[in-house]
Amino acid sequence: MEFQTLEAIPGALFAALSPECLGWICLGTVVGVLFGAAPGLTATTAVALFTPITFYMSLNVSLSFLMGIYCGGFYAGSIPAILINTPGAPGNAATVMDGYPMAKQGRAGEALGHSIISSWLGGSLSAFALLIFAPLIAAIALKFGAPEYFAVAVLGLVCIAGVSGRSMIKGVAGAAIGMFLGTVGMDPIDGLPRFTMDNLNLMGGIALIPALVGLFAITEVLAKVETVGRSGKDEIIVQVKKMLPPLKYYWQYKGVIIKSTIIGVIIGAIPGTGPTIASWMSYNEAKRSSKHPQDFGTGIPEGIMASESSNNAVTGGALIPLLTLGVPGDTVTAVLLGALMIQGLTPGPMLLVERYDLVAFLLWILLIANVVMLAMGLLGSKYFPYILKIPFQILMPIVSVLCVTGGYAVNNSFFDAGMVVVIGFAGYILLKLGFPVAPIVLGLILGPIIEPNMRRALLGHGLNPLVFFSTPISAGLLISSFVLVYIMNKRGRMN
Repeated sequence: MEFQTLEAIPGALFAALSPECLGWICLGTVVGVLFGAAPGLTATTAVALFTPITFYMSLNVSLSFLMGIYCGGFYAGSIPAILINTPGAPGNAATVMDGYPMAKQGRAGEALGHSIISSWLGGSLSAFALLIFAPLIAAIALKFGAPEYFAVAVLGLVCIAGVSGRSMIKGVAGAAIGMFLGTVGMDPIDGLPRFTMDNLNLMGGIALIPALVGLFAITEVLAKVETVGRSGKDEIIVQVKKMLPPLKYYWQYKGVIIKSTIIGVIIGAIPGTGPTIASWMSYNEAKRSSKHPQDFGTGIPEGIMASESSNNAVTGGALIPLLTLGVPGDTVTAVLLGALMIQGLTPGPMLLVERYDLVAFLLWILLIANVVMLAMGLLGSKYFPYILKIPFQILMPIVSVLCVTGGYAVNNSFFDAGMVVVIGFAGYILLKLGFPVAPIVLGLILGPIIEPNMRRALLGHGLNPLVFFSTPISAGLLISSFVLVYIMNKRGRMN
């Protein structure tokens, strides 16, 4: 298979540099920073909230806007982590360890500087990983049949179920709930309606975008509203002075940044993992390999660099399985999958064969968005404390209205708007019962991949279950799934 990389890359650069795309990248980055800096409103919430709007945009514009949110949101979670000891998202939790102690020493500007530079380096390097590895994985994926697609989707579900929350059992149960929701609608093999309750609106299944908005945005709003006013807040650091030491200072820590970026790309490329695992793994590895591990947690640059470079390296890594296999790498790319689908695109190996220009375009958008993010981080640091002072009593109602409006906008359907609210409340109840949201979403997305491919493989081989072990790829993927379950069970995650 030949990928026309040399021809696609320059043309994609010119497309990304168009004034329209640049404007939407900048706007998306601003939105991502605003959402990421407000504790509880993550990049996932922002992308889910604004994806319905992209239905009315061209493909290039919609991707520019959403990827700007993606990059800006992943970085901005470090702002409250440093200034108020509260990570804006779980992926920035490791930044708290050294970010807030450094800020309390009067070095808040320096901490923010380390965060933005490391985020920029990690995000930019991950874009090149996408360029290099996506065609290689797609070349292998072109050999996939029904057993292989079934196996890779099962592996994705096992990964997300195993790393979500404290209980693997509840993670698996959440994935099963999502898969059940994915069966609503017309049977993919027999063409008969299932679980529709004779409602014509459900004949096409539960619409993906309203479900994502409900599960991520509405659930997050309800969970955040419950905690407002109950927990005390740490002091907000408002004095942000000198931002950066000389750039040569970062050469001293190049090993930490490069190693953490590689970890972030690899973890991001594993379906269902995401920035939280990547940042903590990188932080622990930096501490393990440091000559002064006892200083970690006291406010040293390496801790911030390791966490933030790895956290943002996930952005490019998570796009690799999304584009090559149609399997989201994390929760944000799960929402991006919906954005691509409403533009009429189906991620998978054939997408890279037929539209490699899209991958090249995403490469340039990631690079440009990271540059915009760098500029915003350096120029806007003095104003970040004011973002943290926005009252939630004002912010949450606005977000709720936008959620319902976004659900309606996809198909101009009041039914979809109602689904946003219903699924959001259901997600909140499940969250309160200890069921993580991410496996539910991945189950909803991967269920329609698992079921038809399992049935096609069995029907084509006389219902012989050994068909799933008939090729090295499918056998290897399923064996990997069993091994992961065994390892997580041994480590006590089955509780």
